Amino acid sequence: MTEITNAFKMAQRQFDHVANRLQLEPQVAEMLRWPTREFKFQIPVKMEDGSTKVFFGYRVQHNDARGPSKGGIRFHPSETMDTVRALAMWMTWKCAVADLPLGGAKGGVAVDSASLARDEKERLCRGWIDQLYRNLGPRLDVPAPDVGTSPQMMSWMMDQYSKAVGEFTPGVITGKPVGSGGSHGRKEATGYGVIYTLREAMKHLKLDPAKTSAAFQGFGNVAQYAALAFSQQLGGKVDCVSFWDHEDKTSYTLCGKDGLNVAFLQGITDEYGTIDKNQAREAGYTLEAGELWIERDVDIIIPAALEGQINAESVTKMSEKVKVVAEGANGPTTPEADEVLAGRGVFVIPDFLCNAGGVTVSYFEGVQNDMNYYWTEEEVLGRLDTKITAAFNKVLALSAGEGVGMRDAAYMVAIGAVVKAMELRGWI
Repeated sequence: MTEITNAFKMAQRQFDHVANRLQLEPQVAEMLRWPTREFKFQIPVKMEDGSTKVFFGYRVQHNDARGPSKGGIRFHPSETMDTVRALAMWMTWKCAVADLPLGGAKGGVAVDSASLARDEKERLCRGWIDQLYRNLGPRLDVPAPDVGTSPQMMSWMMDQYSKAVGEFTPGVITGKPVGSGGSHGRKEATGYGVIYTLREAMKHLKLDPAKTSAAFQGFGNVAQYAALAFSQQLGGKVDCVSFWDHEDKTSYTLCGKDGLNVAFLQGITDEYGTIDKNQAREAGYTLEAGELWIERDVDIIIPAALEGQINAESVTKMSEKVKVVAEGANGPTTPEADEVLAGRGVFVIPDFLCNAGGVTVSYFEGVQNDMNYYWTEEEVLGRLDTKITAAFNKVLALSAGEGVGMRDAAYMVAIGAVVKAMELRGWI
């Protein structure tokens, strides 16, 4: 069987598998296989050298039966309509499995954020809003940060939208800085959510977290806070992290004989997740090839970068010691790799359950924006833990009851919730 590398085809294949199991009506399945609305547009930006460069922007609204569309904006050079479609579809399932009253969307621009000057980034962000603001809103579609974007960029976008509609509208964008309508706990939310689900999985598997080690792919926001919580809250050993170096366009795996000090690494990492190699070496850490993270002799693998990283080829290099794969990234495991992991008895926490912490606190941010009243970090993270733990246990119970893997069980919960909303609204 030829491996699927197109992210949208992979998302459709995962959906089709569960749609068949649920015996969805063909017309219902067809509605959910494709986005409800898609936008592709040009964004002309005046560059620092005086030239004008045209970028291509995207926004896909997959399904809004359960509420306003919700999903991040990714600035990445390999962004395409199909990657955005896939991510929007996964957002629909992510919001539904976490029982959030939201639909799924995603957006992006084909660009390397690190290549832009600060003013160029601001003009690009404002240009993205200018092209799309009529199709955004707190009750319509609410973007958020993703790969290559930041809280500051969300604040610029919120400001541009507010100017366009003529009133301060903080709820149009989430993931904003605290002080600009943002929520406490948002920067930690996705990574902490990964570890909350991992904690529950280890309870189920009767693993002692303090006796486990983990390898992380990526060292952006998600991986940083997941690694921090894994070491500080669970007492586990962070064996290695991989990262992309924007200067030499190469990925590396950073290893430590006795594990890594995550808090130290955060202090020598830039906003794009690139670790200062010289300072890391001075601290006694070693740099290996970027792909070696998956070959480490660890108990837990946490992919927290881009889609398709655990595939038919790379999964064969994974240590037999691995017991859990916690998917911090969106779509990191291909269907072919899934089959291999299932055959090995590896417990997989599927992406749209595992990394739902970010959208959950984004939802909390929108609620706080509506109230114009803001919670403490302790309140936010407490609510996050409660919500994510409940979602995990609901999926685990269905997995055990139906005799299916966690990914299929998560899809069954999510698709069932979306179809029910479509029925109640009279769409089907």
